[in-house]
Amino acid sequence: MSTPGTGHAPNPGLIFQTFQMYQRTAALKAAIELELFTEIGKGSHTVEAIAKGIGASARGTRILCDYLTIMGFLSKEGGEYSNGLEAGIFLDKSSRGYFGGAARFLLDPELMAPFSSLSEIVRSGRTTLPDEGTVSEDNPIWVEFAEAMAPMQFMEAQEIAGIVGGEGEMEVLDIAAGHGLFGIAMAQRNPRARVTALDWANVLSVATGNAKKMGVADRLTALPGSAFTVEYGGPYDVVLVTNFYHHFDMPTCEGLTRKIFAALKPGGRCVTLDFVPNEDRVSPPPSASFAMMMLGSTVAGDAYTFKEYDMMFSKAGFASSEAHKLEKSPGTLIVSAKG
Repeated sequence: MSTPGTGHAPNPGLIFQTFQMYQRTAALKAAIELELFTEIGKGSHTVEAIAKGIGASARGTRILCDYLTIMGFLSKEGGEYSNGLEAGIFLDKSSRGYFGGAARFLLDPELMAPFSSLSEIVRSGRTTLPDEGTVSEDNPIWVEFAEAMAPMQFMEAQEIAGIVGGEGEMEVLDIAAGHGLFGIAMAQRNPRARVTALDWANVLSVATGNAKKMGVADRLTALPGSAFTVEYGGPYDVVLVTNFYHHFDMPTCEGLTRKIFAALKPGGRCVTLDFVPNEDRVSPPPSASFAMMMLGSTVAGDAYTFKEYDMMFSKAGFASSEAHKLEKSPGTLIVSAKG
């Protein structure tokens, strides 16, 4: 029997696979913690060699390696394992592209906990986390974010700087700077750019440390406080708002946008990086599915479409907004110009 309109017989496989998806997350987390991909990168390819290198049982290592092969992170031939392309670049600690440490933030028990009671969240429409969820004042989870996520966002920061970096004197405000890499990339690209990094004081210590490592500490000023209450100073040529709007409801975002508009010079630009779904809100999957993260972790956050962003910036007084698809990020860059 086939389902009308589908042309295929019903199969519970998708349901069964989805019930067990937690095992995929656990397997990848375990491999990162055991530094399994790093050990394979060193030249260990048999179960015995890998197990010895990571200090694990042969049985556990074999089953984990086979599972990671099924997932696509490893390849297996003649009983020997090799890192797949992504694992070799991003999960081997000897690689310059390594960002396995991002698991510390993305799989933080505090962030995962609300999803064990998702039905309650769907009923209420807000997270079960205390206060304002992840955006509660001075939440220490953002220090974890700044430390763990920087390697994962290095390439997209460089790409964005290439799009909006410009030349000559430039004043940049980096709102919710976190690790600071987006403003730092602007300063690296343009030796006459000066960056003001805004975030909670404990988070800014990570940003200022990164600025020192990357040789631009003399052109980065820390501005501690809330983006909604602190005085921005300025005026600025560019205001960066990276992965921030999605934490709040639309009226809150509109108020922030008006404040940004007032802090910009004539002709200045607000540069927004975010997960922007299509109007159908189910594509593309990485951006559209981000709304679920906001449902679980915030009081009223969401993934907003470009039409919603365009309307928001227009209401704040911006003359135009233009969307750019990025090659090194699932996010979309929106550049909004002040007339």
